[in-house]
Amino acid sequence: MPEIKSICVYCGSSPGTDPAFVATAHALGELLSAKNIRLVYGGGTRGLMGAVAQGAHDQGGTVTGIIPQFLLDHEAAHNPSLYCDEVIVCDTMHERKTLMFEKADAFITLPGGIGTLEEVVEMMTWAQLGRHQKPIYLLNINDFWDPFVELIQHMEDNQFLHQAAKAKPITVTNLDQLAEQLST
Repeated sequence: MPEIKSICVYCGSSPGTDPAFVATAHALGELLSAKNIRLVYGGGTRGLMGAVAQGAHDQGGTVTGIIPQFLLDHEAAHNPSLYCDEVIVCDTMHERKTLMFEKADAFITLPGGIGTLEEVVEMMTWAQLGRHQKPIYLLNINDFWDPFVELIQHMEDNQFLHQAAKAKPITVTNLDQLAEQLST
């Protein structure tokens, strides 16, 4: 596996109900900084997005936020440059996802909602289609992603994953497991 110099983190713009979600997101940012890995993320300052960016920023890490103009317009108090060394403002969500993909050597998915799910599923789809071989990790904090992992297995069992080995994300349950994966 090529050296990982940048990681795109997909996660919610809300904190969720479990305090472990925010704490782990912040610690993930710190871990990426400690490993000298650039964080690429959606540019938000709230919820898990804000926590992972703040964690990286507070430890001197390099952070790239990518955000569509309409989200900046929608959230007037939103200031992506708060934790970012680089802010890229784009026109559409599709452009945002493409830029995040291009700037990342790997992907980590924290808890989140429909947008987070859609982002990781797109990367899984592209991997299955042979568009990339970048590692995709699910950080399964307190079993958040268990239903999704079960669904992926159900798809595989019913022979709907044509390249299951390429499409399935690597599921880890804590940052120690993730750090070990990133070191290999």
